[in-house]
Formats: sequence, C-alpha cells, structure tokens
Amino acid sequence: MSQLLDPNSQQLEEWLSEHDQPGFRARQVRRWLAAGRASSFADMTDLPAELRDQLQQQLLIWSAKIKAHRKAKDGTEKLLLDFDAGGQIECVLLRDGARRTICISSQVGCAMGCVFCASGLDGVDRNLTSAEIIEQMIRLQHCLPAEERLSHIVVMGMGEPLANLDNVLPALKFASSEDGLGISARRITISTVGLPSAIRRLAEDDGGYQLAVSLHAADDQLRNQLVPVNPNTGLSEIMAAADEYFERSGRRLTFEYVLLAGVNDQPEHARRLVKLLAGRTAMLNVIPYNPVAGLPYKTPGRRAIWRFRSILEDGQLNVQLRQRKGDDIDAACGQLRRTLGSPPGDERSGRDAGIRLD
Repeated sequence: MSQLLDPNSQQLEEWLSEHDQPGFRARQVRRWLAAGRASSFADMTDLPAELRDQLQQQLLIWSAKIKAHRKAKDGTEKLLLDFDAGGQIECVLLRDGARRTICISSQVGCAMGCVFCASGLDGVDRNLTSAEIIEQMIRLQHCLPAEERLSHIVVMGMGEPLANLDNVLPALKFASSEDGLGISARRITISTVGLPSAIRRLAEDDGGYQLAVSLHAADDQLRNQLVPVNPNTGLSEIMAAADEYFERSGRRLTFEYVLLAGVNDQPEHARRLVKLLAGRTAMLNVIPYNPVAGLPYKTPGRRAIWRFRSILEDGQLNVQLRQRKGDDIDAACGQLRRTLGSPPGDERSGRDAGIRLD
C-alpha cells in the first residue's frame, strides 16, 4: 500500500536516498502533492524527466481508485473511493459563495449505529489511515480550477472521527500546516456523536479545531433509542466534555440535531433542547431528516420544522436550519456507496450534505 501521503512516512526520502537523489527532491514532490495539482509524477515538471519516469514506475501516489465522480447542478461534487486496502468511502466538495468546503470520511462504515443513518447500516470495517484521509483532501482539491483553493474541512463523512484520532489528527495537522494545505485550524470541524474521553484528548491536543456534537435528542431516554452508544456515556458526561473543550480551545461549539417526524420534532423536544443548551456559546444546526429506504423515519412537514425552530429562537438559541445540497448526486453521507449496490434512487441518507459550519 502506498504511504507517500502519510505525513509520518519516510518512504519517499528513503527511495530518493537509495537512488542517489538530493534531499530537496522530496520537498519538491510534496509541494506538488500538497498543491493538489499533480495527478501523477509526470505532472511534476520541475523534476528531471528521467527521475519522473523512475518515480512513476516504482512508487504509487494514490491508494484508491475513483469508482464514481458525480457533479450536481448546485456545484456539489462527490467521489466514491475504492481503497486498495479494502473498503469504499465517500467524500464531498461543496461550493457556497466563496467557500470551498470538503466533507471527508474517517472510517469505512461506522460503528455508532445511529438508527436513522445510512452510513452505519453495515457497521464498521476498519479505520482509515492518515494517508487515506489526506488522499480525500487532495482528490477533492483536484476538482477545483487552478485559481481556487479549499477553504474549509469538515470531518463529517463516514465513520466516527474520535474513534480514529491516531490517524485523524496527523491528517488534520497536514491540512492546517503551511507545508500542507494551509487551511486555518479554525476552519476545520470535527463532528462526533459524543465520546467524552476522546473529546478530552482532542482538547489536550490543542489543535484549535471546531467541535460539532451530534445530539438528536435532549434527554437520555430518547437519545438511547436513537444513538445506541449513548447508554455508555449519557448526555451529561458528553456535555461536560464539550464544555471542557470550549474552555480549553475558546472555539464556539456546534451541536447538530436531525429532525425526525413524530420522534424528536415536537414542541416539548424543542423546549428540552433550549434547557439543555441555555447559557452555552454554541451554534445549533437543525437538520430535517433525509429518508433512508427500508427505515421507518420520515422528514417533518414545513409547519413542524417552522414551529420547532421558532421555539428554539424564542429560547435565545443561535439556530441554523441546514439547507440541502447535492440531492441529485446522492451527496449525503453513506448514500452513494449504498446506491451503487441497489436500484437507482433506492437509497437516501440520514445525514444531509448541506454543510456550513462557521
């Protein structure tokens, strides 16, 4: 398996040394890769032609094949990557004004088991490596014209990133490094279902990233039904860890709440949410459910959504109603991977692809 994109790998340096090449060649290659402008060694025009040929024959840049590349009318693009090490994952590029946001995956599948989500229907196969996470970033950078650069990253695709911090953190350090993608840490968001010990580890790492916690309920009784891992921790412990992250990082918290018709979209649910989040410096993303074939959950009607949002805003919460993007290309999390294995249009995702986290 190619390790060329692994920030801790010395594969390239060792190869160059064995072939009596000067050390600065490694920096040249890495600059091409970080810029997202080289699909192969042949594109690296400041390297000698003979060296490019040797590298092309003996080293691999990519560890995945692009199985599908879909483009939506709104500018959203989605890649389905098939990794040599096994498994398929999805990653998305979203265009919103001047923003160029990418949503990347951290695992093949997901073990959290949220009952309404397409990503975890088949469980989790494995963690992605740092190189595989970085490959998603660079592949999506390739979707942009030369004059545009990625501006934001959300680790909100397939998998639970806090269950794979050993690989996620080195990849994000590459993303925020001047020698990498040069994206400010404050423009990088990590989304979690809520793993308190990992949230505290993330705070200790002090990377300065934004944290988004997926709630979906404001009390343990309902959350236990929707998020099967919740009984292992409970909301109070999750909220305490999130508060510690805010105190340590100074970064405003984001909470996410998927609205399920007749399940968690009633006025009493909104009032409990107001009580839970009162006094916290936070943004609440409210996400109308995107139905998954074979699951019983439905999208609330416009009136129910408006009523829910009004109660939150009357409670002085900072609320954002998520707008959907890429519906025509199965852009939401876990959707495309399952769609290609079933009749067209047969699968939808529980999590929406209309991502904007400030």
